[in-house]
Amino acid sequence: MSKWTLGIIGGSGLYEIDGLEDRREEQVETAWGKPSDALVRGRIGKVELVFLPRHGKGHRITPTDVPYRANIAALKAAGVTDILSISACGSLQEVYAPGEFVAADQFIDRTFARDKTFFGAGMVAHVSMAEPVCPRLSGLAADAAEAVGAKMHRGGTYLAMEGPQFSSLAESKLYRQWGCDVIGMTAMPEAKLAREAELPYAILCMVTDYDCWRAETEAVSVTNVLEIMGQNSALARKAVVELAERLSGTERTPDPNGTDTCLDYALITAPSARDPEMLDRLQVIAGRALNG
Repeated sequence: MSKWTLGIIGGSGLYEIDGLEDRREEQVETAWGKPSDALVRGRIGKVELVFLPRHGKGHRITPTDVPYRANIAALKAAGVTDILSISACGSLQEVYAPGEFVAADQFIDRTFARDKTFFGAGMVAHVSMAEPVCPRLSGLAADAAEAVGAKMHRGGTYLAMEGPQFSSLAESKLYRQWGCDVIGMTAMPEAKLAREAELPYAILCMVTDYDCWRAETEAVSVTNVLEIMGQNSALARKAVVELAERLSGTERTPDPNGTDTCLDYALITAPSARDPEMLDRLQVIAGRALNG
């Protein structure tokens, strides 16, 4: 497949995409319920885009209550080939300053109240998450962000916390000791579900604060987050346009980590033991592998 259809999941502060031609909204429903909001479809140059605000317009859905499975399933059903997530985050290291961007490439999942897989009883699968981010897409997104003026850091570990409360001081210090670079509330299970759906995934993290570990800085609050978020979101919207324009002249190749066909090595339930109802539900996610 050489044609890009780019799915954009917009996080806090990013509720629209600029410059979309042939813009239209689609209300959809999946086997896992409705996504966070209507899908916004359009194109920039030769690239099709499908945009979904993670928290819904007006930021009405908490990190825990985001319908992650429905979101990924809706993007897969819409023909998306690759997903770029844009997410606000806190910095756990001095080098990542508020207003800067981090293309995280590793995650530690500390969430505990979310549905984290499409699979289950009657059809079990174990996908590899050793390399959770597509290096090709991540690099292209970082290049685009730099081109529009963002201070970009390539690589880093994202600690996903449950929320919606911010960290305690003890937690923030612990995560620093673990070697984490940024902290947020939404990249997990989003990245895991994208992998199960065989969708290459990358994330641009917009740093809004220093969490609460930095003694000389006021602890994170919504007030100071919103101020930085406005600046970051403007850059993020420009970066998406720049990325799409660059992709217009780039042939899509498979994810070098093998995400496009990862279910070939993940399905473990014997054909004779598979639940027909579960198989039917999984068609939009895993039909390529199940029917092959």
